[in-house]
Amino acid sequence: MGDTNGQVVAGGNGQGNRLDQLNGPTDVLIDKETDSLIICDRENRRVVRWSRRSDTTQGDILIDNIKCWGLTMDDQRYLYISDIEKHEVKRYQIGEKNGTIVAGGNGKGASLNQLNVPRYIFVDQQQTVYVSDNFNHRVMKWNKGAKEGIVVAGGQGYGNALTQFSCPEGLFVDTLGTIYVADSSNHRVMRWPKGAKQGTVIVGGNGSGEGANQFNYLRGLSFDRHGNLYVVDHWNNRVQRFPIE
Repeated sequence: MGDTNGQVVAGGNGQGNRLDQLNGPTDVLIDKETDSLIICDRENRRVVRWSRRSDTTQGDILIDNIKCWGLTMDDQRYLYISDIEKHEVKRYQIGEKNGTIVAGGNGKGASLNQLNVPRYIFVDQQQTVYVSDNFNHRVMKWNKGAKEGIVVAGGQGYGNALTQFSCPEGLFVDTLGTIYVADSSNHRVMRWPKGAKQGTVIVGGNGSGEGANQFNYLRGLSFDRHGNLYVVDHWNNRVQRFPIE
């Protein structure tokens, strides 16, 4: 905290596909067990792991030939990755190349067993998978082993009503089942209590712009343990922090 300069911990050697380069990364997580970063290296169609040791100069490929976007890890160290080309989410054991489909996988579409450009994912302790189903403008919940998902937010088409999203991206689900969503093209973050038919705007919603209460397209979001919300404000090229009650 308080640093004005960051330090490069992966990539930083220009755009490219060498093992010391990244190209269009979209998501990252920390694997505490191996003290490494796992990165969705989207334009290189691969998921890579970079050790956090200071002498690390390159990553190693965990999974290749995947148009990944979002990734997360559950308590059992299973890795979940969304594929925006195959419209599916797969679960992998670390070191495994093939994975198991846990959401979507039935082609592009808007049926309950389909996804249309799944972006970010969240997995709870029951291995329930939540997906921001970007082009369907909804958040889907897939219970463990389910053959189809449940619409838990949005799903009323593209729009800016409190029942709608416009291209949802980052999401987070708290222990009460409340869903927080980066409603990208509406330039707002929404909160949907469990079972609610509509959400509330908690930050943004003031049009696109550079103000402290505005965004210009959102991507990922995250919470720290003090309840601060961090939002990737994409076209403003910044990350914003908000205290959330």
